[in-house]
Amino acid sequence: MSAGEPSGPAPRHRARGRLQLILWYTAGFRVRLALGGALMLASTALALAQPLIAQRVLDRLARDQPVSGLLLALAGAVVLGTAIGAVGYFLVETVGESVVRTVRRRLVTRILRLRVSATEEIGPADLISRLVADTTLLRQVTTQAMVASVTAVLALLGSLVLMGLIDHVLLAVTLTAVVTMSVSVRWAAARIGQATGRAQEAVAHLAVLLDRDLGAFRTVKAAGAEAHEIGLLTDAADAAWRRGLRVARWQATSGASANFLMQTSFLAVLGVGGARVASGQLRLADLIAYLLYMLFLTQPVTTLVSAWGQLKAGGAAVDRLQSVLGLAVEPASLSAPRPRPAGTRTADARPAPAPWAEVGGTRVGGTGVGGTGAGGTGAGGIEVGGPGILAAGPEAAIAAPASSSRRRTSEGDDLSPNGTNGVNGTLEAVRRGVGGSNPAPAGTCATVQFQHVVFSYRPGLPFAHQGVTFTVPAGGMTAVVGPSGAGKSSLFALLERFYEVDAGRVLVDGRDVRDWPLADLRRSIGYVEQEAPVLAGTLRENLTLGLSGVTDEQLWKTVALARLDDLVQTLPGGLDGWVGHRGGTLSGGQRQRVAIGRALLRRPRLLLLDEATSALDAVNEAALRDVLTTAAESTTVMVVAHRLSTVRDARQIVVLEAGQVRAVGTHSELLHADPVYRTLAANQLLVPDA
Repeated sequence: MSAGEPSGPAPRHRARGRLQLILWYTAGFRVRLALGGALMLASTALALAQPLIAQRVLDRLARDQPVSGLLLALAGAVVLGTAIGAVGYFLVETVGESVVRTVRRRLVTRILRLRVSATEEIGPADLISRLVADTTLLRQVTTQAMVASVTAVLALLGSLVLMGLIDHVLLAVTLTAVVTMSVSVRWAAARIGQATGRAQEAVAHLAVLLDRDLGAFRTVKAAGAEAHEIGLLTDAADAAWRRGLRVARWQATSGASANFLMQTSFLAVLGVGGARVASGQLRLADLIAYLLYMLFLTQPVTTLVSAWGQLKAGGAAVDRLQSVLGLAVEPASLSAPRPRPAGTRTADARPAPAPWAEVGGTRVGGTGVGGTGAGGTGAGGIEVGGPGILAAGPEAAIAAPASSSRRRTSEGDDLSPNGTNGVNGTLEAVRRGVGGSNPAPAGTCATVQFQHVVFSYRPGLPFAHQGVTFTVPAGGMTAVVGPSGAGKSSLFALLERFYEVDAGRVLVDGRDVRDWPLADLRRSIGYVEQEAPVLAGTLRENLTLGLSGVTDEQLWKTVALARLDDLVQTLPGGLDGWVGHRGGTLSGGQRQRVAIGRALLRRPRLLLLDEATSALDAVNEAALRDVLTTAAESTTVMVVAHRLSTVRDARQIVVLEAGQVRAVGTHSELLHADPVYRTLAANQLLVPDA
């Protein structure tokens, strides 16, 4: 956190008031804010002195005395007051901009650390609206609604005191108008705040609709739905316009009523004051000075009217911002981002390990964590992938837990049990290259266990998993297959801790994923999502996402492994070529290969591929099978697949149906023992003729 940013949790604005929350946001800038306010007060004081100087000028003129000195003093007060006021205003505005910067930094940090389930409550477009529009309203609050209003109040009080010294009768007339105006402004300001909140919600809804259409732009066009979607967007724009007009109506009402009362008060003072001058109860010079103060009151009154409205509008923005800051976030064990070196084009997170090609055919697993190499015993000593098939049901599929400990550890704890391994020096150096305070032991393959896992995405929704239990041994490939909706992709979401289980445990290396420091858990995993998302940017930036220090040699080897050579050759700019918004210039197969290359470049201990070949042609699918075979020699690979040709040679295949494990075995074993798997294979012509 940089200097000037507030530390600690924000106060609860409902309990302590929005004003205190706004003041909390100014922590770190209060010296500058106070200096700017003091300069603005000094400018106000010089402005208050000007009518008094003018009164003295009139008195001397009436007595035919020289006024050159007073005129110079009046001119000096005008020039100096203007200059001091400009400097003070600039300082206050810089505080406003700094507050916006601080809040936006807090918001983006919070948003990117939200739990995945929390993003389902507030959509991406709504979050963007709050980050951009609502923070701008907050800037207005910290300037006009705070410093300017304080200055205006002091100017108003100073004017009233000096006006009372001139004539108390005229002061009574003025106070009547000021009190009436205050009541009307407060009444209007409350409605301005309510209307502003509704207007911001309407703008956010418009952003949500547009984000929906842009996210499925080609689908909208292919369906010929442009007219329908344009109708929805224009209706949303009209709703935002109507709510904006409501805000403008209340602001106009507030300002007009204040101006009306000030003008009425001015006319009343002019009438009463003229009568008192005519009766000899008031000097003409005093009346002129009083009227100058009346004119001076216009600015602080206008400022206060505007500040009241902005305070209410800013309060509505604070509510929306705080609702984001109150969303559930992931555990605060994510590594802090490191400064980006000058000229670096990729996001910095940790050094990049060497690609797969550097490890050759070295077999990793040995007697390491949780089990042996392929064909050996799995976690807990239970045989996995042997000649027998684990029967359907959780009791038959469960392996003995490696540890019953649920001890929470600090971020610096060792991440996996000690074990021996037979890796060469190159791979050991690669493993040491992975960032983190205590990286995993060199070359170890991860083991995975699901123990009686029960999970649903939200309360009230059907369970995605109902007692899922199976073990993934270290090294080799484990495939997860089953009908659509069986809960296959949800397994990966639980491993990455995008969601938490409702019951049961998910273990990596015999350790509950909830006991892992989150950054270290995800550092050990390479994840290829089903949608294979590609970020706007260059091909290099997409491949090295989250890595630093990637050499061109490492990158080119990964490009070859992921079969991206043709893309690099045809893409203008090659590795530094722009791939478009969300990879819009790439085909579905190219996006999948980019996602696969990104995962391979990380050299994970556990590689998760969710339908990673669904958009690949037969040639590239066969090449990917070779890559996965090589990868499985030095890491644990889990694959979710509908296309069984990709996983028929897997070390073990887990069959899911309706959120439960039906069977576990090899391709040939399942063909004979499990009817669901046999049906899946038959539909893909993978069943040998009888």
